[in-house]
Amino acid sequence: MAEPHVLYIDDDPGIRRLAARALARRGYRVTAAAGGAEGLALAAAERFDLVAVDHYMPGMDGLATLAALGALPAPPPVVYVTGSEEGRIAVAALKAGAADYVVKTIGEDFFDLLAAGFAGVLARAGLERAKAEAEAELRASNARLEALLGEVNHRVANSLQLVSAMVRLQSSALADPAARQALQDTQRRIEAIAQVHRRLYTSQSVESVDMREYLSALVDELAETWSSDAAPRRLALAAEPVRLAADRAVSLGVIVTELVTNACKYAYPHGGGEVRVRLDAQDDARFRLTVEDDGCGMGPDDRPKGTGLGTRLIRAMAQSLQAVLEYDAAHRGVRATLTAATG
Repeated sequence: MAEPHVLYIDDDPGIRRLAARALARRGYRVTAAAGGAEGLALAAAERFDLVAVDHYMPGMDGLATLAALGALPAPPPVVYVTGSEEGRIAVAALKAGAADYVVKTIGEDFFDLLAAGFAGVLARAGLERAKAEAEAELRASNARLEALLGEVNHRVANSLQLVSAMVRLQSSALADPAARQALQDTQRRIEAIAQVHRRLYTSQSVESVDMREYLSALVDELAETWSSDAAPRRLALAAEPVRLAADRAVSLGVIVTELVTNACKYAYPHGGGEVRVRLDAQDDARFRLTVEDDGCGMGPDDRPKGTGLGTRLIRAMAQSLQAVLEYDAAHRGVRATLTAATG
């Protein structure tokens, strides 16, 4: 390991010579400067591992030199040298940015203390450099991982879009209305999942989804699907800002898709009507989803219409959220409510 290179700034030529010899015996390579201005010029031109600065110097004293060294682009750590009765000056130097201070005495003890101070400061500086390098490496690694995850979400969204298009083409080629309807329902489920991945790669976060934005896009797509002149359906959304991890967002999106689809299919058999979706933040850790209509309602003994797959999907997605979907029997139409944790 190379000897630490020390810049020793002191206006006393005898102290400079003694310091150079004593510190060399202790494993340091020393460059001496006769004053603050000379030391500052050397520090600006060459890299030093550490600088020792004496307080009393004519023209540019130690505190002024310390401030000038601190203004350099990559300032080295500084050990401040003071007299034995100058605790106030030592405190001022530490407040001004000195890494340590040593009290100047006569004899070898001073150089032992100086070398020990150097060793401590260099060890701390090494730890700080290692910490800064590790943090920079971690930030770079996180950036790479976020970019990779964003690309994965992009490709997943594109793949799901392709699958959705294939399902749509297949459904349009079928003559059986029930089979065609089943494929269209499948397509909507795929779109609900694809929306999550689109949100992930187009937002600043690759780990969580803004549910207000996500549900707004999802409800708009469902409105385009289900509302027509013959059977107008108004879909209304009121959502507070809630963020969910991708897997939980997928589960909630599938639940909303199934509930809205059921309402649009069965709530208003003889005309138009409204379906309302609401997402409320209960506190920092929980949310509540409500999907309701004012249609014909559902009796306590009514069985799921159609194949029942939608009901099974809702139950499975609610279970993945560790929640239970509840129906309000007092509501004039159908009101489904789910409360779950955000994480």
